[in-house]
Formats: sequence, C-alpha cells, structure tokens
Amino acid sequence: MIRTIVLLAFWGVSIFIAGPVLLLYALISGDINPLYNISAGLAIFGVRLAGVKIEVRGMERLEAGRNYIFMANHSSNLDPPVLLPTIPGRCSVLVKKEVFRVPILGTGMKMTSLVPVDRSDRESAIESVNAAIAVLRQGLHMLIFPEGTRSSDGRLLPFKKGPFHLAIDSGVFVVPVTILGTFELWPKTRFALRPGTATVVFHVPIDPRSYPDRDSLMKALAETIASALPPERR
Repeated sequence: MIRTIVLLAFWGVSIFIAGPVLLLYALISGDINPLYNISAGLAIFGVRLAGVKIEVRGMERLEAGRNYIFMANHSSNLDPPVLLPTIPGRCSVLVKKEVFRVPILGTGMKMTSLVPVDRSDRESAIESVNAAIAVLRQGLHMLIFPEGTRSSDGRLLPFKKGPFHLAIDSGVFVVPVTILGTFELWPKTRFALRPGTATVVFHVPIDPRSYPDRDSLMKALAETIASALPPERR
C-alpha cells in the first residue's frame, strides 16, 4: 500500500508543481514538446519509483518516421504510464471526457492534442473519431485501449467498434500491443501495488485496409494481442 501512496503522491505533486510551469512555457513559446516529454518522463519515473521495472520487446518492428495507431490490452492503471513513454515520438490518447475537468491536468491534455471521448453519446463518439483522424494527420501517434475499460480478471474483453472505424477511415497502420505483468502488479480490484516487471510487446504493424471489413480487423487485432498473453488470460 505504501508504494501505491508514494506513486499517487508523486504524480499529484508533479502535476501541481511542474504542470503550471510547463503549461506557461508552452503558452509563451508555442512549443508543446517539453510539456509532453517531461510529463511522460514523470509518469514513467513514478512507476519506477514504485518498484516497477519495464521491459520492451519488438521495438525493431516499428518504422522510423511513420505514425501509428497503437492498440493494447488494458487490465491495470499502470498500463498508460508504462506504455505511453515507450512509444517513440509524440502520441495522443483517447481519454474519458471527465478527466479533462481535472485542473491543470485537463489543460495540459488539451494542449498536447489528447482526444476526449464520451462512449455513452453516439454523436460525441463520432466527433471523437473525427478529432482523432485530425490528430493522426498531424503526424502524431494514437494510443487506444479498444476494450474501453480495465479487465477485472486480466482476460481480454470484447473490443469497442469506434477504434476500428478510426483505423479504417484514417488508413493508418495499427500496431497490436500486448502488456504483460501489470495485472499481477496492480489489478483493478486491488489498491496496493506490488513491485515487479511490466513487459510491453510491440507486434508487427497491420494495414487496416487489407481487411475486408471492421469485424475481421477486430478479430485479427484480438488474436495478435492474445497470442503473447499467458493461456489463462486469453
């Protein structure tokens, strides 16, 4: 439990101390990169401070200079701060719209082109897809957890349809990502975080337009992500 408190306290203090300075610099200079890079660095430093080591596999499968849509399994609050800083280059994320209401954090997310989403409102969800396409056209990556929420038992949940409309409409290659270890370290059902190793596996990128329809693309992504999970998690 102490590790969890240390992690959350570090993130909280970082937001309210470093956040305003980074936001002010971004507003004055127009340069968003320091805000993004330092925020990502603080996120991963907090994870390591809590005793979590990170192992990355398959980085050589990513082509330099190309932007991707990264889709990963999601079973822990550790997943975003473990995965996001390992992605080379600036990355946007689909984030629940409620998070944008958090002071300082919400402003920073807007400035770094993160995309709010409200899955309970169909019209709003369509607007989020269009906003995400615009972000991809800027050359940024996009990170999506297609299950839409954390799995409570570590097994893959059914995927939401929206991310696959985004992939097909944009034509941007999709990188299936398997995150291992985070469920054991910090599952949805437990407050206390345990030390250990989290592993990020980047699979071979997929051309979404090589599939005849959305459902076949969803199936291919699910099978690829599941292929690196232990048998009991598939």
